[in-house]
Amino acid sequence: MGGDRLQVEVAFALPAKQRLVALEVPEGTTARQAVALANLPQLFPELPEDTFNKAPLGIFGKALRNPETQTLRTGDRVEVYRPLEIDPKAARLERAKRQASGQ
Repeated sequence: MGGDRLQVEVAFALPAKQRLVALEVPEGTTARQAVALANLPQLFPELPEDTFNKAPLGIFGKALRNPETQTLRTGDRVEVYRPLEIDPKAARLERAKRQASGQ
């Protein structure tokens, strides 16, 4: 890691609560490391602490294939994704069934 510092953000949201944490991190910091530095378990005590350790991550809406090695650039916003509550395909199927039955 070099001596330069980067300005990045880490974002996480629940339906009723959102947080955007601004961080200054060393050059070479990975997306996963930034999430750890954001201390999200303290901001979301209602969730299990390990929720953030393996969660899928993205930068500005683009999912990361390997957040453990993806280094950040200044201005990046790391997004922590939570699991889907319902599969989108299953939801579409349910809507189609309801519409077909006239409900």
